[in-house]
This record gives sequence, structure tokens and C-alpha cells, in this order.
Amino acid sequence: MQAIEIILTLLGILVLALIAVYAFFPRSLYGFLRNALRRKGKLKEKSVKVGDLAWPYLEGGPADGEPLVLLHGFGGDKDNWAMYAPEMVGKYRLIAPDLPGFGDNIREAGRDYDMATQASRVRDFLDAMGIEKCHIGGNSMGGFVALRFALDYPERLLSMTLFNNAGVVGTKESELQKEALAGKNPLEIHSADDVKRMMAFVAHKPMKVPGQFRKIFYEDFAAHRELLDKIFWNLVEDGTVRALNDRLGEVKAPTLIIWGRHDQLIDVSCVKVLEDGIPNAESVIFEDAGHVPMIEKPKETAARHLEFLAKH
Repeated sequence: MQAIEIILTLLGILVLALIAVYAFFPRSLYGFLRNALRRKGKLKEKSVKVGDLAWPYLEGGPADGEPLVLLHGFGGDKDNWAMYAPEMVGKYRLIAPDLPGFGDNIREAGRDYDMATQASRVRDFLDAMGIEKCHIGGNSMGGFVALRFALDYPERLLSMTLFNNAGVVGTKESELQKEALAGKNPLEIHSADDVKRMMAFVAHKPMKVPGQFRKIFYEDFAAHRELLDKIFWNLVEDGTVRALNDRLGEVKAPTLIIWGRHDQLIDVSCVKVLEDGIPNAESVIFEDAGHVPMIEKPKETAARHLEFLAKH
């Protein structure tokens, strides 16, 4: 009985300690949980010099595996792929960078962040990493960058996987398109409580984010509001005025299109546009997912991705 009492006392102390850390040091706890996800995915944080920029990235998997470069979406960062990594690092050398303008990369509003420029920066990143060819994948804005990369540097790709990518216009308007046409940015976060709205907009069944963590998300957005607003409207312009619908037939890389049926940012009608336009393309639509299937359905998404990669 005494041993049980000691164990219960220690557990009580641990719970109280976690509550105290959450209340008074939420960023420390957030960092701890983020690092735990990285460890589960066998990911290590690294950095490489690319021109005048230091590019932070996560890397995992065998050093001699075929490189799989994954690009995050607007407002995201390299850790968007942490939940996905455990399924992928067994065979592939997974590399997930912070794109310029996001995460721990350079965040200067005076630089250019159009998709062609970002694609050229990814090329420079691969050069700095000593990677001649890779499998590339991207979600949302990152998928737009990947698609632009496939058009501009086709000789560098083994395959391409597009996760709810921007860059093409579907046959139906999404909720985000409707808001943007009205001059509104629905991805702008106005308060800590507003994070809940944004999460519900992005994911079909959003996870609950504790209040202190919502505060962190808001503070990080607010610190770079001007830059993020600039990139958002660049993205809207690139995705409408300079949409790539008419150039899809130029894509030479074998392509997998992955989508969530309930995407409110980029309508699922884009899947048919992409599959009809890109030679040798195949697609899968997850009925119970929204804009980020690699986060919402990581195991199912990875299984389909691995099946595709095995053929290329």
C-alpha cells in the first residue's frame, strides 16, 4: 500500500508540474510536444546555407534513400509533416524545409514570394543539399510551388505528389475564393479565439487546440502579419491570373493527386482538372478529410503515397 501511495503522489506531482508549465511556460511545453513528434518521426532539425539564406529543415530516413522533399502550405512550416513522417522514413530520405517567408527561414516583407521565385529557391536548396533528382510533394501553397518546380525544372524530378494544391482553377469556387473575391483573407487570425475558426476552416474534423497554444499561434501570426498578408495576396493572384491550368500538359513527372473531399480552401473539383490535364496522373480523394489530409489522415494518406512511390 505504501508503494502505491508513493506512486500516486509522484503522479500527482507530475500532473501539477505539467499544469504549471502549461500555465506559465506554454511555449516550453509546446516545444517539448513538437520535439516529441519529431522524435516519433525520427526527424532531426538541420540547416543548410542557400545563397544568403540559412534554410532550416527536418530530415529523417536512410541517408542513401531516394530523396522525398515535402513542402508545407501557407502559414505552415516544416513541422506540418511531422505526423506524416513515421510512415515514410522507413525507405525514403524525407526532407521537409521551411520555405522562405515561413517558420525559421527568412521572413522579410521586402523580398519576392511569388511561386516562380519560390520554385527557383527550392532548386537552389536542392543544389545546396547535393540532390540532383528527388520525389517532390507539396500541400496547398507548397503544392503550387511543387507544380511550378515540375514545369520549370522537369529534369530534377522522379515524381510529384500534390496534396490539395493551389495553382489551378477548378469548376467550382471554394469558400476561400469567395472570401478573396470580396477582398477578405479568411486565413488571417484576428485573436487567440479566432484560431478555432481558422482550424475548422482548414480541417474537416479539427483537433482541439488548448487556449495557451491558440495564444501562441495568434502571437506568431501577428508578429508577421504584414508579410503573411503580402504572401497571401501574391498566392491569390498567382493562383487566378497566373493559374497553371493551360500548362498542365507540360508536366513530365509521374504525378499523384491527393485531396480531401471537404476542402474549403481549394475545391475538390480541381482534382479532375489536374488529372485530365497532367499526363500519367492518378488521384485519390479521402471522403473524411479537408485541406490537410497528411495531418487529418496520415496513415491512409501515406499508404497511398507509398504505393505510388514504389512504382517510380
